[in-house]
Amino acid sequence: MKKLLMASAATALIAGSASAESHANDVKLGVILGFTGPIESLTPSMAASAEMAMKEVSDSGKLLDGKTVTPVRADSTCVDAAAATSAAERLITSEGVKGIMGADCSGVTGAILASVAMPNGVVMISPSATSPALSDVEDAGMFFRTSPSDARQGQVLADLLIEKGLNSVAVTYTNNDYGKGLADSFSSAYTAAGGTVTGTAAHEDGKADYSAEVGALASAGGDALVVAGYVDQGGPGIIRASLDSGAFDTFVLPDGMIGAALEDTFGSDIDGSIGTVPGTESAGASKILEMATAAGFNGEGPYVGESYDAAALMLLAMQAAGSVESADYAGKIMGVANAPGEKIYPGELAKALEIIADGGEVDYVGATAVEFIGGGESAGSYKEILVEGGKLTTVAYR
Repeated sequence: MKKLLMASAATALIAGSASAESHANDVKLGVILGFTGPIESLTPSMAASAEMAMKEVSDSGKLLDGKTVTPVRADSTCVDAAAATSAAERLITSEGVKGIMGADCSGVTGAILASVAMPNGVVMISPSATSPALSDVEDAGMFFRTSPSDARQGQVLADLLIEKGLNSVAVTYTNNDYGKGLADSFSSAYTAAGGTVTGTAAHEDGKADYSAEVGALASAGGDALVVAGYVDQGGPGIIRASLDSGAFDTFVLPDGMIGAALEDTFGSDIDGSIGTVPGTESAGASKILEMATAAGFNGEGPYVGESYDAAALMLLAMQAAGSVESADYAGKIMGVANAPGEKIYPGELAKALEIIADGGEVDYVGATAVEFIGGGESAGSYKEILVEGGKLTTVAYR
């Protein structure tokens, strides 16, 4: 009996040791996106793309002597700051994540950064929080974004409209940080370029009827209506009320309005409408589309490439720092993202990890030709979108 007990104890000790070793070799990364809320049709592909980068690194066996990466999802809701911060707190304190891919919408991203990530010293890389206000936020060097600021999108949209001969527009925006920041950026650039903003009005998401808002904007007139809203919330309601009343039939659609749900809802009813969404024609863009198709998700949606890049940058920075701790690798993110170094594209993360481990340098180009220009800001480029035959078609890059 004594020998049996001793054998059982030894077996338990070995099993416990193996479990502890396995746990030590596992790196958890948070994936916090609005799986419910006004962009819920976009986030499944964004999450799948980030997790594809994590799997690529795990399968390589080259991260810090064979560490594996496990994604842990949480719902930002996109709009509820309290729910988002609670979800982020769980990721950090209960799950022990070593970084956060996210959040998505600007308001909840700022809330998580200020209330959770920065106090706990955890890196965040957002693929889609675009508010200009985040450019100057206090972040202790812990916040980055792979999508460009709406300060740039506003300028790109303004230039596009003037080129198209749309010299007067009305503007409506979702009443939050994203909508207000983009509306202000666009209006400033548009008027500076000689355009006229006939009227500006906020709209609240979740309403059943937007005829009053549209009526007020219609009375001001304009060649088109700029809808700085969300594709799964108030934005389509604004468009529907405009079409039903005959107030507007041409729409200007920034990034939050670009998604397959728009095609499904309106088809050719909004043909001739134009928009912008971050995107590039680089080799990385076509590669991420191939990889997404092979993995079984839609790689053409907004912020899919930016999500892959956000996860990849954190993991390459860990390799460069020789540590999974945010305090150690945060300062390496700019270095792996920018020149000098060997250019790295999607599907080449194993090669990048090897180069770094051997003391070399990488210039992570990724899916979106990501380039940081200071303060964790992405320079970024945009797709010019035209609604043609009921489909969102990319006609140029800017």
